[in-house]
Amino acid sequence: MNKHSTESHEDRPEFKGLRRKLFIIIFEADTKLGKYFDVALLWAILISVLAVILESDSSLLANHRMLFTNLEWVLTVFFTAEYALRLFVSKKPWSYVFSFYGVIDLLSILPTYLSLIFPGTHFLMVIRVLRLLRVFRILKLVQFVDASIDLGGALKASRYKIFIFLGSILCMVLILGTCMYIVEGEQNGFTSIPQSMYWTIVTMTTVGYGDIIPTTTLGKFVASFMMLVGYAIIAVPTGIVTSEMNDQRKNKSSDGQCAKCQSDLVVKANYCHICGESNF
Repeated sequence: MNKHSTESHEDRPEFKGLRRKLFIIIFEADTKLGKYFDVALLWAILISVLAVILESDSSLLANHRMLFTNLEWVLTVFFTAEYALRLFVSKKPWSYVFSFYGVIDLLSILPTYLSLIFPGTHFLMVIRVLRLLRVFRILKLVQFVDASIDLGGALKASRYKIFIFLGSILCMVLILGTCMYIVEGEQNGFTSIPQSMYWTIVTMTTVGYGDIIPTTTLGKFVASFMMLVGYAIIAVPTGIVTSEMNDQRKNKSSDGQCAKCQSDLVVKANYCHICGESNF
C-alpha cells in the first residue's frame, strides 16, 4: 500500500488512535515496525511449515511429540491473534475475509482446530506456505509481481484455446483407449475402457508406469504412435501461452519511435511518455 493510501486511512475518524497505529504496523511494509512485524510473521510461517514436515517423520514424532504439539499450538494461537487483529483494524472486515490473503490466513489456522475433531488434519497447515507470497510486498519485488500478472493475463487470454486443446486430447484418449481395450483385451490387463484410458494418458504423457503393457504387435504399434504424439502434445500448451505473452508484450511495448527523443512509443499513446511530444 502506498503512502497516499496510508495518509487517507489516517484521516478517517475510525482509524484514529491505537487502531490506526495497529493498521499501519500490520498492513504497511514501509514503516520500521511494519517491516519488523512482517519479517517476524514470515519466520513464524517458515517454522510452522518446517515443523509440520518434520512431524510427519514417525521417529522424530515419537521422540519429540510434546515439542511438536506445543509449538503447533503456540504458532496457531499467534496466527489466530494476528488474524483477529487484521479484522479489528480493517475498515471493511468482510472485504479482508473474502480477499485472497484473507482466505489463505483463515485456512492456515483452521487445520489445528479441526484436528481436535478429525485427527491428522493438522498436516494441512502446510497451506501456510502460501502466506509467504507477502514477501513480494515486503521486499518490494515488483518485477516478480509484474511477471505473475503477465503470466495470469496470458493464461486468461488463451483459456479458450487451451479448453479446445484439452477437449481434443480427451476425445483422442477415449478413442485410443477404446482401441487398446479392443486390441489387447482383459487377458492383457486392459480390463475396461476407463482402465485403457488411464494407460493411454500415462503413455501419452511419457510417464510410463509399466503397470499395464501391451503384448500384441498391433497394441505395441498403437502404443508407439501414442508416445510420438505425446511429445508433440506436451509442447502445444506452452506454445499457446508463449504466443499470448508475446502478443501482450508487443501491445504494451512499442509503436515506433518518438521523432524528438527517439524513445519507443507506447501503443495507442497520444504523447511520448519520455518527452511529451505528440505522436501525430
